[in-house]
Amino acid sequence: MDIGWFRDLVICISGLVVTVVVIFIAVLAYLLYNKARSVMDSIKATSATINEISSAVRDEIVKPVLQWVTLIKGVFQGIDLVSKFFRKEEQEGGKDG
Repeated sequence: MDIGWFRDLVICISGLVVTVVVIFIAVLAYLLYNKARSVMDSIKATSATINEISSAVRDEIVKPVLQWVTLIKGVFQGIDLVSKFFRKEEQEGGKDG
């Protein structure tokens, strides 16, 4: 057994170790990819659910409340406008008299 034989043995063992390490890293990468994909799918589903809930809240609660608030504000503005006309006439009458 000369030095060439040991050199060849080290090269073969190194090649096998590198091959095993590369296969191990590939398997880990694949498992990580599957895990990340399942998490991303879960995030997509949750996002879609939140979007549906917010749309339902907007359509069923916010829009009707906003319509009622707008109506009430309009009524109060109308009352305020009418009361300004009557106050203006009373003030003018009081100055002339």
